[in-house]
Amino acid sequence: MDSAPAQRRLKAIHGHLVSAADSPTAHLRQNPTAGEFFSEQGYSVVLPEKLRTGKWNVYRSSRSPLKLVSRFPDHPEIGTLHDNFVRSVDTFRDYKYLGTRNRVDGTVGEYKWMTFGEAGTARSAIGSGLIYYGIPKGACVGIYFINRPEWLIVDHACAAYSYISVPLYDTLGPDAVRYIVNHAAVQVIFCVSQTLNSLLSFLSEIPSVRLIVVVGGIDGHIPSLPSSTGVQVVTYSNLLNQGSSNLQPFSPPKPDDVATICYTSGTTGTPKGAVLTHANFIANVAGTTMDEKFGPSDVYISYLPLAHIYERTNQVMIVHFGIAVGFYQGDNLKLMDDLAALRPTIFCSVPRLYNRIYAGILNAVKTSGVLRERLFNAAYNAKRQALLNGKNPSPMWDRLVFNKIKAKLGGRVRLMVSGASPLSPDIMEFLKICFGGRVTEGYGMTETSCVISCIDEGDNLGGHVGSPNPACEVKLVDVPEMNYTSDDQPYPRGEICVRGPIIFQGYYKDEAQTREVIDEEGWLHTGDIGTWLPGGRLKIIDRKKNIFKLAQGEYIAPEKIENVYVKCKFVAQCFVYGDSLNSSLVAVVAVDPDVLKAWAASEGITYNDISQLCNDPRARAAVLADMDAVGQEAQLRGFEFVKAVTLVPEPFTMENDLLTPTFKASVEIKRPQAKEYFAKAISDMYSELSKTDPNQKTL
Repeated sequence: MDSAPAQRRLKAIHGHLVSAADSPTAHLRQNPTAGEFFSEQGYSVVLPEKLRTGKWNVYRSSRSPLKLVSRFPDHPEIGTLHDNFVRSVDTFRDYKYLGTRNRVDGTVGEYKWMTFGEAGTARSAIGSGLIYYGIPKGACVGIYFINRPEWLIVDHACAAYSYISVPLYDTLGPDAVRYIVNHAAVQVIFCVSQTLNSLLSFLSEIPSVRLIVVVGGIDGHIPSLPSSTGVQVVTYSNLLNQGSSNLQPFSPPKPDDVATICYTSGTTGTPKGAVLTHANFIANVAGTTMDEKFGPSDVYISYLPLAHIYERTNQVMIVHFGIAVGFYQGDNLKLMDDLAALRPTIFCSVPRLYNRIYAGILNAVKTSGVLRERLFNAAYNAKRQALLNGKNPSPMWDRLVFNKIKAKLGGRVRLMVSGASPLSPDIMEFLKICFGGRVTEGYGMTETSCVISCIDEGDNLGGHVGSPNPACEVKLVDVPEMNYTSDDQPYPRGEICVRGPIIFQGYYKDEAQTREVIDEEGWLHTGDIGTWLPGGRLKIIDRKKNIFKLAQGEYIAPEKIENVYVKCKFVAQCFVYGDSLNSSLVAVVAVDPDVLKAWAASEGITYNDISQLCNDPRARAAVLADMDAVGQEAQLRGFEFVKAVTLVPEPFTMENDLLTPTFKASVEIKRPQAKEYFAKAISDMYSELSKTDPNQKTL
């Protein structure tokens, strides 16, 4: 036996022993060893990953340093989504839960509400209806429509009767829907009239489906299929009635049972099904909300896609705290109208929308006249100074200026949350000043049941994603090929890895891809590159797989650069390209047509259509100049500036296969497809650049 380890063990044991003189009864005393040994770092604590190696590189939330949170501390009996909803139906029975706007004679009225108790009754009826139609426990149930109360009721029914819900994105398109239905062997699909026709067109290719339920369908107006298909089509109201007349007892799941298979569209290939258990969701929400104070007086607006993990996990939180949730009409263009009617207190969004709100307010200020612009600037600067100095700003500024801005979101928002991609620190500060509430940013992914980290309350520093969720631990792993290591100065850098009860079970029927992301010790490798800032704050600085080298050997993270350029007023979307054959970057910009047209008018430039204007060298020069200014402000390094730009009038979309179906900004571009789609434009830009710079080569 090696004597050094033996000596260490003896010393550790000895540290716990107490001499008889010290205590007549206890022979052990507490002595810090691995499990309860940590170093405080502000919002995080650092622990050694292994006792033997002694490398202190695992970060946890300082709110729960010794034990990762897996249940709600004040409600440890809640182990599943079903337990969570049962408690809330009991506790908040007569409180508002699900709200929709009723249409009267074509006009949209106020919100009408369903209580927690009523939603609980509907959940039991829908679940019983599925049993009535012979759907076995453990079957997969597809949900194929955008956010509305029935989405959540079906999801609650799945939890209560041990079914597995499988969201089908309305934006995924029929090919992906067909793939998911077959891959997960979905037996029931809840759809709406619009998506029913799409399903019927490839019904013979989805043999696992036995029952289709049409939400909002009218009895007598839905097709009955020949019995040879083995598929029944019923309306939601019909299923509800049949279930109500044949109520069945719950079939409660266990915490480790699968709650959902959440398909995420990768940037290449077929969708991957992330398998998430009830315990995964409960742990994530219990950790995230550990110090949050929410209640039935809070109101939330639901418009972010329920098929995505961000909104899905928010709904678990909403149930737990008895929050009222109002649904948007289904049209993003009418979202501001819905906000004014609902007047939410909690607003969750993504940087793309916050960027638009920021641009809209600044534009309104600039066009409001010199006096109003001066008043806004005075109010903004006074409030900013007060906040920086930790003082309460004068309420006069809100009365004079900011209350009008707050009214745009209904006037009552006290918490704004950003997720999905990085929010720039200046926009975060702008939102705090204009809307006056708390603004926080989180980082997460489907494979971690949502939140990995979040900015703590009271932390006024921007430009990072906060400390770890108390339900997980985080470490950075060296990526030597990109020169990121734990020894980097001033702060360690590396790939963000996460472990704990929030980690998914793997990709459905895909052992190989699961092994690629979860290692033998249970760490999920996110593919994101992070660094630890002082105070135990995590900052995302790069992405592992979308890195390329320029000819001179500089590494480029295109998404970081795109997130800078998307703040340029002309830019709706941006695709930055470079490779190891060329020494500079080029970009394809999907323009904001209104801004470009306004610029053309101010310059006296005439054109037949927007395509012609996009091809005008003067327009390209103006956009590039504006992008340069934005890049300088963001302190991009010289080689990170794009040297040529192509303007396109049509946006990057799912339909032209340039975006993955997420609600993100520039980070959702399918790079291999975009490179192919814009190959000629890229080649032309490099040809043009090679005339002025002999180091450039064409594709």
